[in-house]
Amino acid sequence: MEQPRNSRQDFGRLAILIAVATVDLMGAAMVFPLIPFYALRFNSSPTTIGIILASFSLAQLASAPLWGRVSDRYGRRPALLIGLAALGFGYLIVGFATSKWMLLVARAVQGAGGGTTGVTQAYVADTVRPEDRARSLGWLSAGTNVGTALGPAIGAWTVHLGQAWPCVIAAILCAINLAFAWKWLPESRKPDAQPRKRQPVWHGVLDVLRHPQRASSRLTLIYALGMFGQAALSAVLALYLNATFKVTEETIGYFFVYQGIFSIVLRSALVGPMVDRLGERKAMILGATSLILGFAGFPLAPKIWVLALVIPLIPIGTALLFPATTALLSRSVDKADFGLAMGIAQAFAGISRMVSPITSTALFEHAGPRTPFFAAAGVVGVGGLLATQLKPVKSPAPDPT
Repeated sequence: MEQPRNSRQDFGRLAILIAVATVDLMGAAMVFPLIPFYALRFNSSPTTIGIILASFSLAQLASAPLWGRVSDRYGRRPALLIGLAALGFGYLIVGFATSKWMLLVARAVQGAGGGTTGVTQAYVADTVRPEDRARSLGWLSAGTNVGTALGPAIGAWTVHLGQAWPCVIAAILCAINLAFAWKWLPESRKPDAQPRKRQPVWHGVLDVLRHPQRASSRLTLIYALGMFGQAALSAVLALYLNATFKVTEETIGYFFVYQGIFSIVLRSALVGPMVDRLGERKAMILGATSLILGFAGFPLAPKIWVLALVIPLIPIGTALLFPATTALLSRSVDKADFGLAMGIAQAFAGISRMVSPITSTALFEHAGPRTPFFAAAGVVGVGGLLATQLKPVKSPAPDPT
């Protein structure tokens, strides 16, 4: 018989995971805003920059479902530790890159490690009760946004010392984080849990396309469409701000800090109460609407201060859309399939993050700087329409163990 859950122990595990994810994202946020500027030093076109950014997601696309299966069979902890090591190695390649191709390789190495995002979400599903998952995922997102807010400021400050410094510091943080996780992050998967015999992992990806009417399939597609819009913004933000407002690599970080501060407040204070009041489905629709308004408002802002009023719409949208979608997805599948389901969702998100940077930077280069933002708003609008057609999702029956 399953033993009663210890709420204090579960919260302790979640707190450790949040700490690990926060430091992880801090390192990533130190480096990511600078990559377009590094690529421009090697005379890269906007489309080439999009390909460099997309290489991360191509590797993530290939690795995410596999990480889900590995975590279901061998545990969440080993998968997370390997992912941290890959990220740290990638930072060093970026820091000492001498060509745009080295940047591309570095992003691919990091993407392979970044495929463990679904494992992190599965860890939350292992640790907390179904009705608390949206709130817990909001806390996790708030923690990672602390890292996302602090990282760009540190990166912008240390880039004065040379290109390699933000990357070296990020690698050191990653090594410290790896040691901390090795010692303090416990395994969340039960020792006696037996993984189910499954078809090849990519069958799950194809199954989503074959059966888009299923709740889990539709939620996966909504997650991917929302991620497409977010990835489009991330890919062209530095290029757009540089072309429109003359923002440089020494000041780009402060825009990410500004957005990150809103993300911290909103994800820590907004997600739980809003989901409790509205339910996951309405929270998803409201989040998609906020993203659409934010993406459309970006190219229409004539001044920096007007843009400052538009930017909060993005973290409001992501704070509502993604945690609510992930929580519903975790409730739409059997408990033994959490890891695989999250891995499949990350695979589709990886497709979005692979296609979106290339598409958005190509639009930026050939159709004008404003076009990618309107395209992102349209794609997220499709996801919002899918969310309006969702039926209530009930939690699957517990395993008879």
